Amino acid sequence: MRLRHKILSMVAKGEYKPLDLHGLAAALGVLKSDFNRFKQEVGELHRGGRVVIGEDRTIRLTSQEGMMVGVYRANARGFGFVIPSDPAGVEDLYIPAEAASGALTGDLVQAKVSNRKVQGKMRLYGRIEKILARGKNKFIGTLFRSATHWMVQTDGKVLHQSIIVEDISAKQGRTGDRVVVQLTEYPSGEKLSRGVILEVLGPQGVGSVELQAVIREFDLPQEFPDSARANLEEIIERFNRTIGEDLAEGEVPKGRVDLRNKIIITIDPITARDFDDAISLDVLPDGGYELGVHIADVSTFVPLGSAVDTEARDRGNSVYLPRHVIPMIPEALSNGLCSLQEGQDRLTKSAFIRYDRKGNVQSSRSANSVIRSTQRLHYEQASAVLAGDYGKLPRPVVDLLLYAEKLARAIYTRREKAGMLHLDLPEVELEYNESGDFIDAHPADTSFSHTIIEMFMVEANEAVARLLDSYGIPFLRRVHPDPAPEAVEKLREFLTMLGHRIAKNADRTDLQDVIKSVAGKPESFAVSYALLRSLQRAEYSPKKVGHYALASTHYCHFTSPIRRYPDLDVHRLLELHFEGKLKQLAPSLRQDQQELVALGEHCSLTEERAQHAERQIKETLILQLMAEHIGDHYDGLVTGVCSLGPFIQLQRYLIEGLIPLEELGDDWWEVDKEGGFIYGRRSGRRIKIGDPLTVKVISVDMQSRRMNLGLVEEAGGRGKKGKKSEKGAKGGKGKKKASSGGRKGRGRRRR
Repeated sequence: MRLRHKILSMVAKGEYKPLDLHGLAAALGVLKSDFNRFKQEVGELHRGGRVVIGEDRTIRLTSQEGMMVGVYRANARGFGFVIPSDPAGVEDLYIPAEAASGALTGDLVQAKVSNRKVQGKMRLYGRIEKILARGKNKFIGTLFRSATHWMVQTDGKVLHQSIIVEDISAKQGRTGDRVVVQLTEYPSGEKLSRGVILEVLGPQGVGSVELQAVIREFDLPQEFPDSARANLEEIIERFNRTIGEDLAEGEVPKGRVDLRNKIIITIDPITARDFDDAISLDVLPDGGYELGVHIADVSTFVPLGSAVDTEARDRGNSVYLPRHVIPMIPEALSNGLCSLQEGQDRLTKSAFIRYDRKGNVQSSRSANSVIRSTQRLHYEQASAVLAGDYGKLPRPVVDLLLYAEKLARAIYTRREKAGMLHLDLPEVELEYNESGDFIDAHPADTSFSHTIIEMFMVEANEAVARLLDSYGIPFLRRVHPDPAPEAVEKLREFLTMLGHRIAKNADRTDLQDVIKSVAGKPESFAVSYALLRSLQRAEYSPKKVGHYALASTHYCHFTSPIRRYPDLDVHRLLELHFEGKLKQLAPSLRQDQQELVALGEHCSLTEERAQHAERQIKETLILQLMAEHIGDHYDGLVTGVCSLGPFIQLQRYLIEGLIPLEELGDDWWEVDKEGGFIYGRRSGRRIKIGDPLTVKVISVDMQSRRMNLGLVEEAGGRGKKGKKSEKGAKGGKGKKKASSGGRKGRGRRRR
């Protein structure tokens, strides 16, 4: 389904020049192993009349005048928009409810473009003529009984109407069960969709059930296939027979630097089970430093093309869900032989970087190594040391941490001067009781101990990227393109609305100034989130684009091969460097660049999938908690406005809800989206983005993942500081989406 989307989106672009089968496959970055499937998809599209194949064997979209091809996004109120596949095309096309033709959010569609006069102006609108490819046909939902049918109310915002399901007795489903349902008939006009239940997950609201629902929702992998498990046994047996025996006898494996007597530490979250990075630090006679970043040598265990490697490549990355990890490589490696556990001899690849006392890079080198971690620390322990509480830690470990803080602050200052952007987007951490039930949430730790590791990993990633760049070979970089001019302009308009003026062609320094000006203020999150939305997504690609947010010219991912496949790919190139083969193989590596493009695109997609899955399960659990605290009061911030009312972010969880206009009080309310405020004509009250408000929870809809809030008022009509919920959690911060919703212009609502 995804491959068909890619084919049609490519041939629909205005700049597309007709290509033959092999040319189109190369342009899309199709792997050799996927070419037969690609060929079949093109054949299906041709037979279905969606593409034409010319006499020169080139592939074109079936041409029709006045048509637009793009992805459909539906609104709960029936209408929707087509986002054009051609980036040079017109703006998003409005589709009235009666012209949607049964399209669902995510479908690739072909729409006929027309125009009509609205309030004296000509406006584009469209009618969907053909659904080129369905975006989704499996859904997660909750089973219920209507007057005439068993039905499934689906989660999220793809399918807004319930699905009729037949014969639930085969799966023994009951009212309130969470189920996986596959569509057999798509909705059309007043006709509801129909489907069949594939799996009953269990009762709604149970933590383990909601976890499985998210795993099914995002098609996350679970058990490793038999081939990978058999290969794992071979890997372990081979290691124990060769290198493992050397390590057991205290020998240094051939070609490795022995660092086992060096003070080396790991710093990770307290719940971490896989440790793929460790650090060492030497203070040099001239007052400078030599930083050592030691990374688990997964490439030695996982040969390219092996069954474990094939599965790891397909997964792309590990997925970290609350109290559940879906590893990229089997846990015998990720939590065992590759994990840099305290007191255990482990194989690593090390990057050594020399700095002057101001944190400027003087030189760097790398080596295969073997280490023995001196101390496993969690971030809270490291933060305590930086605050002067050394506990019972050995003095050499304490000294390493204190010097690490000094160097990290110098690196941070240097990178900030270069233009690095640091956004105020804190996260939420969930709390569980001894029985494994979610009970609360709290702000994730953001102390400087996190920044130490972040800065050191960034520096190691840059050092390895500089080395690979010196060979002039393509490799999988971590790229972050400069923001598009139109995105910067929208950001400038938003910041101007909040009273922050920046130059029309703002650079990183201008953005840094805005971030600093709102630090610690109520609008800080709104500004950081708006800035984040103006930036393009970071992704994996061999293109020499650089990393905008890090102000880095050479950048790749090297420091997490246990959980990210691109890092493992970089490790293999580094191994060729150690073997002296990289220069010799450079010409053939340049020929394989298209394979690298496809790998980068695949890993970018799996990364995005993992992020969405983690965000969704956290949002689901917190909304369930909020549903138990209807009427409780929370401090919040206005993060956006739409025609329905203001969006409020609860500061205890940074989860967002909407205050419907009728809940704002008896007034004639005007919504000014461009100005970012709601104005009460009778009272003169103005509610704008960044305002602190006290709100109460009115309702929670788990299926649509929406929360309605009410404004807490005191005498005189002003919001008062509400009481803390006695039943509620201690409070937390989380990364949540701010939305301005609705249509442009003004809206009025009177109660």
